[in-house]
Amino acid sequence: MFRRRDRRPVLRTIADILYPRGGWTRAFHYVKHRVRRLPDTPERIARGIWAGVFTTFTPFYTLHFLIAFLIARAMRGNILAALMSTFFGNPLTYVPIAVVSLKTGHFLLGTEFEEGSHRSFAGKFADAGQDLWENFLTLFNGQQPDWHGLSVFYNDIFFPYMIGGLIPGIIAATIAYYLSVPLIRAYQRRRKGMIRAKFEAIKKKAAVKTDLGRKAD
Repeated sequence: MFRRRDRRPVLRTIADILYPRGGWTRAFHYVKHRVRRLPDTPERIARGIWAGVFTTFTPFYTLHFLIAFLIARAMRGNILAALMSTFFGNPLTYVPIAVVSLKTGHFLLGTEFEEGSHRSFAGKFADAGQDLWENFLTLFNGQQPDWHGLSVFYNDIFFPYMIGGLIPGIIAATIAYYLSVPLIRAYQRRRKGMIRAKFEAIKKKAAVKTDLGRKAD
């Protein structure tokens, strides 16, 4: 019932995810508009925003929706706001988020991350994925699994990213929370005022019609 009649090609879907047709600016304003119109208290919506923004500083890229949902549920925040706020992490922001999180993580752990020493950031991601696939195949071909690429990825990328993302994630999410509450409250008051004004205008029109009808009788 709710499926698209004209199914988009896979490449078109991927391209829209990486860069929306209207651009990231338009997509950002759309998400902002949708979040402000959520039927909930400003505090609950802001707690959902906190959960979504914080989630983008975690290395669980394919699980951001699930993590944002769980955090928002624990904080009694608006779940839809949390899911929509994961938009804070996108192809334009993931690189600075990853750099800040990795540098913070290695600093806290007393280690250093030298991107060009052995393999690049993306290369270590690729090595980890290749290890998972090849070690899965060893279940059927009888070969010995080799976890070197995954071990390097965990020690150099994943664990420092997970530890280092906590502090900047909390900071960014808290800033988003305190900015969101007054903005959402002001928007909701203005919207209630507009709705009230429209309702009063409708009542006046109805009253005028009623008076005209009585005079005509």
